[in-house]
Amino acid sequence: PEEPHFRRWFEEHGYTVITMPEDCPFEGEGDILWAGERYLAGYRKRTEMCAHRIAAEILQHEVLSLELIDDRWYHLDTALFVLDAHTVVCYPGAFDPYARRVIEEHYHTLYVTQEEALRFACNSVVIGNTVLMPEGCWLLKSLLERKGYSVIPIPMSEFIKSGGACKCLVMFLER
Repeated sequence: PEEPHFRRWFEEHGYTVITMPEDCPFEGEGDILWAGERYLAGYRKRTEMCAHRIAAEILQHEVLSLELIDDRWYHLDTALFVLDAHTVVCYPGAFDPYARRVIEEHYHTLYVTQEEALRFACNSVVIGNTVLMPEGCWLLKSLLERKGYSVIPIPMSEFIKSGGACKCLVMFLER
């Protein structure tokens, strides 16, 4: 298991490491995303909703819980990415109706097709005005370019076979 190695690295680099209760699974950055003024958090597949309450306490920010209903989108970051503080990109079929309503009430929402969602278009990485996304997501690429973003398609076919893409290869470290 990689957890002890991660724990040691983070502690050696000055981070505080908090262990979640064993009866409250939480898959970390894959299931919680900073989205402007609050966090969006996914649950049901690998994270339980109890983790959202704990995260809200620790992070001192509102956490909106979004239920994932399709096993193909097992983490929030496989079904949704934050484009900017006011805009998210998501695959609506990954969420229950209540979660879709919550997303739409809080954010301008851009949707991807199921075909592009299966290519993990929502597992993209945004750095400033640049979006790193799996190649083959031409509809989303075109939409984002029309909105002024620079889009860099990344060959991810082998990694997609294991159930992820660009975002699964990064971890954002903030202090």
